[in-house]
Amino acid sequence: MQALTSMVAVLGLFVFMTLPALIGIAHERRIDRQIQRAGAARAAAGRREEPAAPRPASGAAPHRTARAA
Repeated sequence: MQALTSMVAVLGLFVFMTLPALIGIAHERRIDRQIQRAGAARAAAGRREEPAAPRPASGAAPHRTARAA
């Protein structure tokens, strides 16, 4: 009877330790599927990404933020 109780306890701890990882894997797979669907929908709609904003001239002064004294 002690062996059965110990085995159940070990299995319970195993599930307790692995459950967060398994939930995380399932969550990431769901996000990957959503990203793939969004990419397919964008391709089907023929929508193209807009070009990036122009970069500032090389001689332009960099933007600096004020620092606390």
